[in-house]
Amino acid sequence: MELIKNISTAEQPYLFTRHVHFLNFSRFGGDQPVYINIIRDPVSRFLSNYFFRRFGDWRGEQNHMIRTPSMRQEERYLDINECILETYPECSNPRLFYIIPYFCGQHPRCREPGEWALERAKLNVNENFLLVGILEELEDVLLLLERFLPHYFKGVLGIYKDPEHRKLGNMTVTVKKTVPSPEAVQILYQRMRYEYEFYHYVKEQFHLLKRKFGLKSHASGTPPRPQFFIPTPLETEEPIDDEEQDDEKWLEDIYKR
Repeated sequence: MELIKNISTAEQPYLFTRHVHFLNFSRFGGDQPVYINIIRDPVSRFLSNYFFRRFGDWRGEQNHMIRTPSMRQEERYLDINECILETYPECSNPRLFYIIPYFCGQHPRCREPGEWALERAKLNVNENFLLVGILEELEDVLLLLERFLPHYFKGVLGIYKDPEHRKLGNMTVTVKKTVPSPEAVQILYQRMRYEYEFYHYVKEQFHLLKRKFGLKSHASGTPPRPQFFIPTPLETEEPIDDEEQDDEKWLEDIYKR
């Protein structure tokens, strides 16, 4: 309730960015904010977090020392393959069930890997988010944000491509990151099955949105998708440019929710 009050009474324009599990403001009598989010390939996210907790980024070693001051040396230098193959807690469920709970919401079952949390997360994406983008296609995400929310994001792509911003972004790259063996990656895929089902669902919806607004999908550098995942990813198609009126109506419907 305190979070809802703080956000609802903030002076506009106001952009709140935090790690918050989806919260339905309307259930508590508040006006629902415009929700936006960006997710990334689950294995890529996991590896980045694993090595950042140990070695930080190019901004300096103290970043990770502050985050994990009690981590023992043998744990800090634990080989990623050993962690995965030997089923250390850090590399096994439910620690790998990370993305879905943020979209599922506040219910305790949202923390439990399974179909219930997955379907609730998908429902919230469809009904409560203006846009959920894919980090591997960030420039297209920024183009859509500029179109949907120009008051907040006008000129955002130019800012993103600015050399000074690039320099700052490069400083936050995780250091000492290594790639696990193919066997270890396949095990991660299996353990993150629900995460990948959600990720590819969001990716397909994002590609549909890009087509609707005339953006052509570009191939991303995500890891190859295991055979057990169904359905297959949406193929790249030519942009559609003759639905302008329907596009604007779609935006109006979003804001009315």
